[in-house]
Amino acid sequence: MLSQKTRYTIRAFQHLADHWGKGQVQLADIADAQNIPPKFLTVILSEMAREGLLLSQRGRDGGYQLALPPVDISYGDLVRLTRGSLALVPCASRNAHEHCKNCLPEKDCRMRSLMLKVRDDTAAILDRITLADPIASEPIFETEEAAQ
Repeated sequence: MLSQKTRYTIRAFQHLADHWGKGQVQLADIADAQNIPPKFLTVILSEMAREGLLLSQRGRDGGYQLALPPVDISYGDLVRLTRGSLALVPCASRNAHEHCKNCLPEKDCRMRSLMLKVRDDTAAILDRITLADPIASEPIFETEEAAQ
């Protein structure tokens, strides 16, 4: 599962991509439109500005905008920056590899082999899709309709 921070980051970046080329977007506008707590959003956007993905401007007319064109920011970039890895288990991480506790030796672990394939396929998809790519909303599942 993606962390709440990662989900908020993706939604904020989607919002900023929708406003690409239209100037600064105020934090309150992003927070309201994307249903993100403003204090949490402040932390997220500050971190992303330090990473060089956002430009920020203080003041009454200030706000945030993407530092790069949407086509140059992939979803894989955002997940890695907020989550650290795309792997579902530590031993399948390409950049933050750790041996799993209470497991088989890695050379004998078929689950690790499976998780490496999942990680690689996930990376291929998330690195291929950028903020410039249109993503249509999917219909909700029947169980979600019943809950509403």
